[in-house]
Parts: sequence; C-alpha cells; structure tokens
Amino acid sequence: MPGFEVFGEEEKKEIMDVLDTGVLFRYEFGEQRKDVYKVREFEEKFSSYCGSAFGQAVTSGTAALKVAMAAMGIGPGDEVITQGFTFVATWEAIFDVGAVPVFTEVDETLNMDPADLEKKITDKTKLIIPVHMLGAPARIEEIVAISEKHNIPVLEDTAQAPGAKLNGKALGSFGTCGTFSFDAVKTITTGEGGMIITEDEQLWRNMSEYHDHGHDHAVNPGGRGGEGRSFIGFNYRMMEIQGAIGLAQLAKLDGIVASHQKNKRALKDVAAKIPGVTFRTILDEDGDSASFFAFFLPTKDAAEKVNTILRDNNAGAIAFGENTWHFYPAWEHLLAGKTLAKSEWPFAVDGKRRVVYDPKALPQSAALMDRLLVYQVPVNLSAERLAEMVAALEEAAGY
Repeated sequence: MPGFEVFGEEEKKEIMDVLDTGVLFRYEFGEQRKDVYKVREFEEKFSSYCGSAFGQAVTSGTAALKVAMAAMGIGPGDEVITQGFTFVATWEAIFDVGAVPVFTEVDETLNMDPADLEKKITDKTKLIIPVHMLGAPARIEEIVAISEKHNIPVLEDTAQAPGAKLNGKALGSFGTCGTFSFDAVKTITTGEGGMIITEDEQLWRNMSEYHDHGHDHAVNPGGRGGEGRSFIGFNYRMMEIQGAIGLAQLAKLDGIVASHQKNKRALKDVAAKIPGVTFRTILDEDGDSASFFAFFLPTKDAAEKVNTILRDNNAGAIAFGENTWHFYPAWEHLLAGKTLAKSEWPFAVDGKRRVVYDPKALPQSAALMDRLLVYQVPVNLSAERLAEMVAALEEAAGY
C-alpha cells in the first residue's frame, strides 16, 4: 500500500533541487530559490490530477481537515456528521474547531450509510464529512444529493483514497472540498503532509491565509511580514522537501493503483473459495484504488476461525472488530470524554457536559465489523509472499 515502496531516484532528484537552493520555506526568498517552488507546483499538479481548480498543501491529513473546516466557518455550536468507521483524526479535527461530531452507521461499502445520514441531520448540522475508507468510494453521489436538499456542504475525507475514482471522477472532487493525507503509510507519501482541493476560489484563499497565520500573501515591498491579515490563523505550512517528494510520488500514483488492483485480484480469486465469504461493496471496480482488500464471513465466529488459520500460516488479516484506532466503540477517550483541559473542553462547557457518546449507538456497523477481515495490499508483492498468502487463504477455505 504505502508510497515508500516505490521510493527511487525520482524522489532524490526532486529533493536535491530543493537542497541546491538552500530554501526549505515555501514562501519568499525569490532570488535565492531560483524559481524553485516545489510545494506550489505540487498543489497545482495534485489539484489538476483530481480535476479541481485549487489545491492547498498542509502539514498532515488531520491539518487538512481542520484548515478546511476553519475556512468554511465551522465552529462552536455546530454539529458535523461523519461516520463511526474512520481514523480518529476525522473527529479530532471536528472537536478542534469547536464543533461536535455526530456519527453515522456504515453500510457494506464500509462508508457512510446515506439512510442513517438523513436521520442524523438536525438544525445544528453545518457540515457532512463522509470518509472514503480503505481506498474505495463512499456513496458520495447520494450523500451530495442529501446535502444539497438540506443546503449543507460536504467535505470529503479522502485520506486513504488518493487515485481512486467513481465513474471517472476523482474522489475528493464531489463535495465543496476534499482532503488527503500523505503520511508515512499512505498510498503516496511525503512523510507527513496533506492536501485540500476545491473549486471555490474564495474558500481556497481562506485556507491559504489561515494555514499561514492569516497572512494574505499579497506582494508587498516589505517582504515577509508586510502582508495584511484579515483574520487569525495558525501554522500548517508544508515545507519544500515534502512538496518535492510529493511531486515524485504523484507521478507514480497511477502505477501504484494499477499494482494494487493486480495484487488485489490475485488475493480475491483465492479468498472466493472460502465457504460463505462475501466481499465489500465496491461502487466502481475500475475506480477502486485497491489499497485494501476487505471481505466478510457469515458470522463473527467464522471470521475468528478463518483469521486464526490465516495467522497460523503467517498471513493474518486485520480484524477491525478488534482494532482500536478506527472504530467507534473502541475510542475509549471519546466515550469517556478524556481531555487535558481542566475545563473538560471540548466535552464540557462551563462545567456542563455538552456531548455524551453511547458505545452501543452503531449496531449496524458493529455487526459488519465483527464479520470483517481486511488485508493491506502491497504495491510490490513478491511471488514468494503472494504464494504464502494464497496458501494461507486456501487453508482457510477448509475452516
């Protein structure tokens, strides 16, 4: 799955372009940098790849969520709907802008269930964040239709799905904006880093300014620090070395996806022999980034038996029912309202708890997770490792 599997001379060349200038900062130093602006170039090429007008690079996928929400005006008093199967960063960012996360069920796409989304919308709902989990699309067209009916914007969390499409359109480009992650284990990586794409120029300008302490980036005779500031911001700037790596990785993204798809097909063909197995609903097989291979067993007991065999044969799968990072009932710090703030913010205001989460609130999702097994799909899958995984899956077919 991770882009680091294909690190090579291309990344080294892009990095050396930066080191030869001595400028790591993405702004200013015009004469010294010799017109080398790697972050800006990465923004332009990534947004173009996704078919969007504007891109804003930031320090992480988590920062991308926060910067996008800040630019959209999301804050205290607002509710933001997302799904109960995601990485903790999605709802951490919601809390960090002062809003309250509301969680929906997922369906067999392993993404937001549009029917449950409709039930969770209230007068306080100001944003919807579907997550394209494990490299494949949510029912984003249905979700956008619901959002338009209620006049609520959509922010797509596409952290795990760069390169994925639905009916030829890039994930992340359906909503008002889309966010991506380039951390160390993502499909393409800059070590740490993130991106936001949008068609809205004013929203992009807000993001550009907010992520750089509010600087408006206007050309001025005073250089850095001479700009105006329309509002407060923070520092989420990507540095030039990250942008350089991103450029090299982006050029390899289509090849990465093609390798994923080939390797996933090989695994799926064998897993299909397991009695009672069914597969995750993929809305567009050609658009699947195929960075993960997900399958269901008929019962929780069957999933445990199959995974025991797989583990015993050095090919254990991820059992998300046991995973502590990505599924709502396992987020003990969320459920218990744990925070460093003495005021108990963001769970309490003025000593009064403003939100309480029920660990049993998402039974449909829990039933799916109990039966779910997942493999990360490598970019470079050796013949030896593939043979080992195939043998394990064939052994599991006799469970």
